[in-house]
Amino acid sequence: MKLNQISGVPSHVSLPQEVEIVGIASDSRRVEPGFLFAALEGTKLDGSSFVEDAVRRGASAVLAKTGAIKAALSVPLIEVDEPRQSLAKTAATFFKAQPQTMAAVTGTSGKTSVASFTRQIWAYAGFAAASIGTTGVIAPGREEYGSLTTPDPIALHQLLSELAASGVTHTSVEASSHGLDQYRLDGVKLAAGAFTNLGRDHMDYHPSVEEYHSAKMRLFRELLPASAPAVIFADDPWSERTIACARSAGLEILTVGRAGTFLELKRVEHERNRQRAEIQIGTELYEIDLPLAGDFQVSNALVAAGLAISTGVDSAKAMAALEHLKGASGRLELVGSTKDGAPVYVDYAHKPEALENVLTAVRPFTTGRVIVVFGCGGDRDRGKRPIMGEIASRLADVAIVTDDNPRTEEPASIRAEILAASPDAIEIGDRRKAIREAVSMLHAGDTLIVAGKGHEEGQTIGSETLPFSDHEEVRSALREMAT
Repeated sequence: MKLNQISGVPSHVSLPQEVEIVGIASDSRRVEPGFLFAALEGTKLDGSSFVEDAVRRGASAVLAKTGAIKAALSVPLIEVDEPRQSLAKTAATFFKAQPQTMAAVTGTSGKTSVASFTRQIWAYAGFAAASIGTTGVIAPGREEYGSLTTPDPIALHQLLSELAASGVTHTSVEASSHGLDQYRLDGVKLAAGAFTNLGRDHMDYHPSVEEYHSAKMRLFRELLPASAPAVIFADDPWSERTIACARSAGLEILTVGRAGTFLELKRVEHERNRQRAEIQIGTELYEIDLPLAGDFQVSNALVAAGLAISTGVDSAKAMAALEHLKGASGRLELVGSTKDGAPVYVDYAHKPEALENVLTAVRPFTTGRVIVVFGCGGDRDRGKRPIMGEIASRLADVAIVTDDNPRTEEPASIRAEILAASPDAIEIGDRRKAIREAVSMLHAGDTLIVAGKGHEEGQTIGSETLPFSDHEEVRSALREMAT
């Protein structure tokens, strides 16, 4: 790629055409000769501090925010107002190829499940499909664990190019508020977008819930092309505002849910590990057996079906696919049961609405007690801690407050903030011991939810991430109980 192909450069800026860019990096340690180095301002580190290191490593040009670099450089300096957006679009140009059909889903909860379900419906319809998100990358012959809901634009566009080269034609991607606010999805050629719901999350990053919603709405306002389908879950308190945003952007609005006009949920019967649903599509009424527990999974399945249908899947085929869905890892996932039949689920619920949803979901088929083990992450929104404590106290019969990922905070202080709103809860800081104690309490008819970490395979204490899996700890506790 030539230097003058960099995106977002003001028209009056002249760039030397002879400079060839052979790679892109926003981490100076990854710079090699001929690379473009993007000096981005972060929450902890400022990329402008590493420009000299990048040049020493062979950077052939530097991309930075206007006025951020004060020193003279021996290589071209490209100054733009939004370097993150410029980087994302430049990465799209550099890596070139993308799967033909791309869909993005935003919202507080359900993004991982919707992305996964959409991929599965596409695959059922015969397309080579992939999904990208919190649980990583899943594609034909490829399954990799990830750590970011929405990858950085360099990694994302490199990945999309690799998927396209491998024959993948359809890809669903999670669009987090951070990812949208930081322009990580800019340059992705989206065919459709979706919204699940909005609750309290990331208040350590966004000043208010309104600004949090606004960040998510960049998907509709700026990234989807005019007239593209916007699949919107209709039964959320934020649905009307989302619909209004999509309408003002000139998108095709497709609502799903009990109040949906595209896919209308007429009736649902809940069972322990499946649900019977009636879904109206136009004049056709479909009766399906969804092999997943929880009302929220019905909602996620409807959003995914809406995305699949709006991108070319036949309605009947999409409805048939719903009966074969597999839940995403750590999303109300049945890990095992006691010898008396008491089920133990692992769920990623680490925010108030998600915890309320999962505890509500298991109540209809629980004849005994609902027991929950949960905590809250450190160095994150403190305001949700008492909210989650109150939810656990109200909806569970037994709540055990433990450590999640305390990070650099004092774990006992985090637990105390939760317990302030859940005075009857049991406090067991050691997560391994908390899970074992909860399993040992189980009797016939009870249900246990281990919430907060879901698919994660580590626990971050201080600056170190130690191996830890809720799945493995539950299985180990069940084995010990059985002997």
